[in-house]
Amino acid sequence: MTADAKQLRQQSYLSKLTLTNFRNYAALSLDLAPGAVVLSGDNGAGKTNLLEAISFLTPGRGLRRAPYADVAREGGDGGFALHARIEGPEGEVEIGTGMSGGDAAGEGGRKVRINGAPARSAEDMLEWLRVVWLTPAMDGLFPGPAADRRRFLDRLVLAIDPGHGQRALDYEKAMRGRNRLLTEGSRDGAWFDAIEMQMAETGVAIAAARAELVRLLAAMIDRLPGSGPFPQADISLSGDLESEVAVAPAVDVEERFRHALANGRERDRAAGRTLDGPHRSDLVVRHRPKSMPAELCSTGEQKALLVAIVLSHARLTGEMSGLTPILLLDEIAAHLDAGRRAALFSILEELNCQAFMTGTDAALFSSLAGRAQFLTVDHGSVERTTGF
Repeated sequence: MTADAKQLRQQSYLSKLTLTNFRNYAALSLDLAPGAVVLSGDNGAGKTNLLEAISFLTPGRGLRRAPYADVAREGGDGGFALHARIEGPEGEVEIGTGMSGGDAAGEGGRKVRINGAPARSAEDMLEWLRVVWLTPAMDGLFPGPAADRRRFLDRLVLAIDPGHGQRALDYEKAMRGRNRLLTEGSRDGAWFDAIEMQMAETGVAIAAARAELVRLLAAMIDRLPGSGPFPQADISLSGDLESEVAVAPAVDVEERFRHALANGRERDRAAGRTLDGPHRSDLVVRHRPKSMPAELCSTGEQKALLVAIVLSHARLTGEMSGLTPILLLDEIAAHLDAGRRAALFSILEELNCQAFMTGTDAALFSSLAGRAQFLTVDHGSVERTTGF
């Protein structure tokens, strides 16, 4: 391995996590080391709450997508705070985030501070670390609604393209404005033109970023063993804009989309919403060895496919950003047989990433004894153990 490659895979890891009034944690301070971290405990003990806290070290509402007001501990003052110390290629950084009890719920209510100074936006955290997660709620990703797959795809894009989140917010804001004009029966052509121009610019940028991510991720998936425990997936995008940006200049695609929006006003007015755009696109996944749509595969095959995609994306994120992501793998071991568990642990070590894994039975992680930190979670308290 070259020196450059080693630098690309240098680990960024969470060395200290402090929580205040977060979910069922009144106060908690954890010192952590690089590598695997196993969190075991009964259902409802607070294992996923810890992963959710770590997921707040990236833009958005975390792995549960809960309103911020719901994250605050019941019986507290209505606010919450978390503080993290990150060790990475550029040295140490302190990140704090949370909201006070008087703040309104919502993205605007969460504040971020980096090394004690207010951040310009939550996206500033992406300069220091990337966080990727896999939760049981994602097990229905392939047979579920397209909206879930778009959200999953956009999180993947955000990990390698920090500007993607703002583009998505700008597009959604413009589309809500257009939908409001439609439902109010407005005929103000100039106002429609202005909004549709913004939708065309941001929508095509979103589509281009998604298409680039899929291209890069597909190449990374190709590097997986053809007959390995986590099967290769064929991934593609279903959407007019995503198809067009692959073969035409962005400025031409923007113009076509703008015309389509203008020409579709009456149709959209009847529907009460915008019917064209990247908010209607989909991520298409096929099980390559079986040449079968992912949604038709067995539950176990779908899980293995999803793990393969997430691990490939983690590797891609490390190579593209120079920051090996922190992985949050909730209840991961219970859904994998012994062979796949062993393969997963081996891949995580090869990725050189800090991976937080939860499970009710610590014995499922027994092969990591001596190579991982084992923590027992018990309803608002966490104790370090020697293993299982």
